[in-house]
Amino acid sequence: MKKDLDKHHISIVVACYNEAPHLEESINNIRAVMGQTKYTYELIFVDDYSQDNTRTIIKRIVTANKQNMSYIFHGKNIGRGGAVTSGFMQAKGSIIGFIDIDLEVDACYIPAMILGIEAKYDIATAERIYKLDLSKLLRHFLSKIYRSFSRFVLGTKSKDTETGFKFFKRSVLLNLLKKTKDNGWFWDTEIMFWAEKLNFQITEIPCLFIRRKDKKSTVKVWRDSLDYLKSLYVFRKRNQ
Repeated sequence: MKKDLDKHHISIVVACYNEAPHLEESINNIRAVMGQTKYTYELIFVDDYSQDNTRTIIKRIVTANKQNMSYIFHGKNIGRGGAVTSGFMQAKGSIIGFIDIDLEVDACYIPAMILGIEAKYDIATAERIYKLDLSKLLRHFLSKIYRSFSRFVLGTKSKDTETGFKFFKRSVLLNLLKKTKDNGWFWDTEIMFWAEKLNFQITEIPCLFIRRKDKKSTVKVWRDSLDYLKSLYVFRKRNQ
């Protein structure tokens, strides 16, 4: 039995930036879900130079769970893509993924991602399903525009490249990381572009997205939208 579990060992990367208010609760949720599965797993925390007490909480959690948890602390903020990549490079699992630790897509969907890959897909990601929040109308609108424009410019088919819930076969991920260079938010678009370009098999699994009202988003709508478009233009020009 142990041999079978090792075969399906899972690595989950948790990239953090000022996550103190909900970090411990979210980790407990992840552990509760994974504890009900047959899989052995590791959690890798990557703190991208948080300014709150996120690191103190991470140290406490890891100290109590050294058998399957570890952490990486960045000396400066390098961005979402860079943080996730740092964790990926340390991961040992045969299936490696990351999830946004606010759990707006719940941890209960992790087994669905694993099963998707075990069903012979190379990559499994969440396709977020959610009700329009009028208080976030501008962000929602710009996100829709970006997704459509990105698919048009890059010729990709994925519906939700920006989702913070992605899992990969280890061998596939290592190939993709060699090509994915962006350290910021554009990292998500870039890695999915290469996944399609290299003809890897992708499944997008519908997942309920419930926006947290108690968390301040780190997304700067206009600045980040402009950065996305600039990165998209530079990337397309470099790879046309």
